[in-house]
Amino acid sequence: MIRRFFAPGRVNLIGEFTDLAGGLALPAAIHLGVTLTVEPADELDLRSPLGDLARSVEAVVAELGRPPEPVRGTLSSTLPAGAGLGSSASVHVVLALALGGLEGLELAQVAQRAERRALGVPCGILDQAASALGADGHAVLLDFATLRHELVPLPEGLAIVVVHSGVARRNAESGYVLRRRELEEGMPARVRHVESESGRVRGVVDAFARGDLPRVGELFRAGHESLRVDFEATVPELDRLVELAYAEGAVAARMTGGGFGGAIVALVAAEDADAFAARMPGASWVTRACGGAREL
Repeated sequence: MIRRFFAPGRVNLIGEFTDLAGGLALPAAIHLGVTLTVEPADELDLRSPLGDLARSVEAVVAELGRPPEPVRGTLSSTLPAGAGLGSSASVHVVLALALGGLEGLELAQVAQRAERRALGVPCGILDQAASALGADGHAVLLDFATLRHELVPLPEGLAIVVVHSGVARRNAESGYVLRRRELEEGMPARVRHVESESGRVRGVVDAFARGDLPRVGELFRAGHESLRVDFEATVPELDRLVELAYAEGAVAARMTGGGFGGAIVALVAAEDADAFAARMPGASWVTRACGGAREL
């Protein structure tokens, strides 16, 4: 019997790098993601046209702590590479889902540990949690100090638009490791960013609940400025895209993902989303908050 499993990518609305210091974040799963199609086999054989899966499969099996049922299958993806939409996390989530039958926070935790094992990068759990816990029309409020989470309804009539800067996420892994070390060492500017960013997350959740979209725009702009000045994780191309997004009518816009290149996220009136994306330079994706990892 053929089975299909799906793990969405994610866009982080606000709360960047806060996972490094036990703060808050507000990501959402999106309709783009990775699909793993499998069928019973004599041995485990999973492949992808996107690259070698061997290390990731081995890491997931090791973190599960038990041999999975042998299957063969193929992974496919609708996520654009290098856009900062959590493609690596989605791969590990879908593998842990298909091979381990896990769900919820346990699925996210196993996928995070597997990604660390496979790639050697001390990633936080934001991407995996968003992929595993997402829900239609909702963002996921994550508290990294306790791993408590709750669904936050997004205002109706808003679309999420991701716009790529055209700049590959250069030095993203080394930059992430460096910023983590600077936080641990108490570098004032880095600490100031993560502490103020958690406050902005709370502010956005409150503004969503009140329907105060101008306040959401103010908080997104402040978050991007903190990433530019205090955390030094943006690049000029991202900064220009954010300003252009506001000029073109976005309700809110900021850098999203690991920075050092990659993309911005903009909240745009749904009826204008396609036209907005067409007005922005480079590649854009119009998406929405969607359900989390699941069997199709």
